[in-house]
Amino acid sequence: MSGLDIDCSLVADITTRFIRNEITKVGFDRGVLGLSGGIDSAVSAFIAARALGRENLLALIMPYKTSSPESAEHAQLAADKLGIEARIIEITPQIDAYFERFPDADRLQRANKMARERMTILYDHSLSESALVVGTSNKTEALLGYTTLWGDMASAVNPIGDLYKTQVRQLAHYLDVPDPIIDKQPSADLWAGQTDEDELGFTYAEVDRLLYRLVDLRWSMEDIADDGFAWDMVQRVYNMVRNSQYKRRLPIIAKVSQRSIDRDFRYSRDWGR
Repeated sequence: MSGLDIDCSLVADITTRFIRNEITKVGFDRGVLGLSGGIDSAVSAFIAARALGRENLLALIMPYKTSSPESAEHAQLAADKLGIEARIIEITPQIDAYFERFPDADRLQRANKMARERMTILYDHSLSESALVVGTSNKTEALLGYTTLWGDMASAVNPIGDLYKTQVRQLAHYLDVPDPIIDKQPSADLWAGQTDEDELGFTYAEVDRLLYRLVDLRWSMEDIADDGFAWDMVQRVYNMVRNSQYKRRLPIIAKVSQRSIDRDFRYSRDWGR
């Protein structure tokens, strides 16, 4: 039992209508997203292009000087297959200028800064292009906290945020995402040779099976371990989910009034229209 197999035709239809409806009902008809060369951003782009039309989707490719050339090549490959506009915006000058002041910053600080710099660029183009930012983070990464708050975690709409990484891969095959993008090792391209699974210490296939039991089925940690998962892995994944909860909600507001935003005053974003 995995529970991770999806009806790709149905999911493609749901996510396509989601992007179209959520963007158009608030007065927009265009989207902008960061295209990294990875499977997640490619799938988001393929869905958004279906929803909005290729002429209404702008992709930004934002390499740093240490980024793998393959990443930009694969991003362009996806853009070319979709027939969407792709702009290359090098982020090296502003990143290097900033860290000249903080030369002792470790590579995680630098990686987080790059993720947030890319998102500020996306939101700048969101304004200039009258387009909403389309998200590219999947459910696995969001649950594990393997994301950068106000970096890749930020967006206006996200078509794949409720899909585990292995489900994104299924959808990629259905949408006919180019094979080189699907087949390569998942990597945030944070530094040379970096891969997600090496950094996490387990494969996406393994952790998705565990997360499905923990989150979707609400199994106890003991039941998950009894189902064949190593206790150390169960504990580690549970702690990753618990300790990253702050990334998955709006900033906590001190309650001093009768109706506090995100507690008592809760409406959908198109409330009042």
